[in-house]
Amino acid sequence: MLNGRLPIRIVLASWAVLLVVSGCSSQSSDPPAASIQTGPTLAADPAGDATAAVAVPVQVRASTASRSTPAQAEPVSRAPEVVLKTSIGDVRVRLNPDKAPVTVDNFLTNYVERGFYEGTVFHYVDRGFMIAAGGYTAALEPKAARAYIRNEANNGLKNKRGTIAMIRDPDHADSATSQFFINLSDNAGLDPHEGEGEDAAGYCVFGEVVEGMDVVDRIAAVEVADRNQFPKTPVTPIVIESVKWLR
Repeated sequence: MLNGRLPIRIVLASWAVLLVVSGCSSQSSDPPAASIQTGPTLAADPAGDATAAVAVPVQVRASTASRSTPAQAEPVSRAPEVVLKTSIGDVRVRLNPDKAPVTVDNFLTNYVERGFYEGTVFHYVDRGFMIAAGGYTAALEPKAARAYIRNEANNGLKNKRGTIAMIRDPDHADSATSQFFINLSDNAGLDPHEGEGEDAAGYCVFGEVVEGMDVVDRIAAVEVADRNQFPKTPVTPIVIESVKWLR
């Protein structure tokens, strides 16, 4: 269970439908990949480009993407900060490249610098638990993410209130792409822990909110409803208008 609220398999269903693992077997034998994400996700071709979103009842998966990791930029030498400009206020986040270098590089290089997050929404809001974003437009259409990255959850950073962490498939530790969540409480159940299976690998924290936690709490307080395959989706979309890297 996630903090005694939802099963960590927030979004799983069939092999035909999936979101944003490491290995090199053929596509036909690859396991499906999804994420902690809370809605349908997208099917991707072997090159890692999403091609379709498939409706599935209640829970969802995302199809297999490229096994290769994205091209990495020069290592970030200082703690970068980004501002998420949302339709109800700004949230400033300080990232931690020392603890999560691959994750921070992926977030900045593959998504922030490309303007990927512009027009995406917080598609899942669970008051007291988390708010999730980074993969869908206001019409809940999926955006094409890039390749999976290695899970760096075992870096000493904890899923505490105000931290930002990566969404991934609970069945496959190395399956995060663009989607992320902000913890609304201390969620120790999302940290690496003893046990068998990929769930025990935890969810990678790669930064923390340093300004705008009041905005995060306002997002957490909005009215939500189940919309098709998306549970607990804001009735009025909370749009990410831009994510700016403060250099």
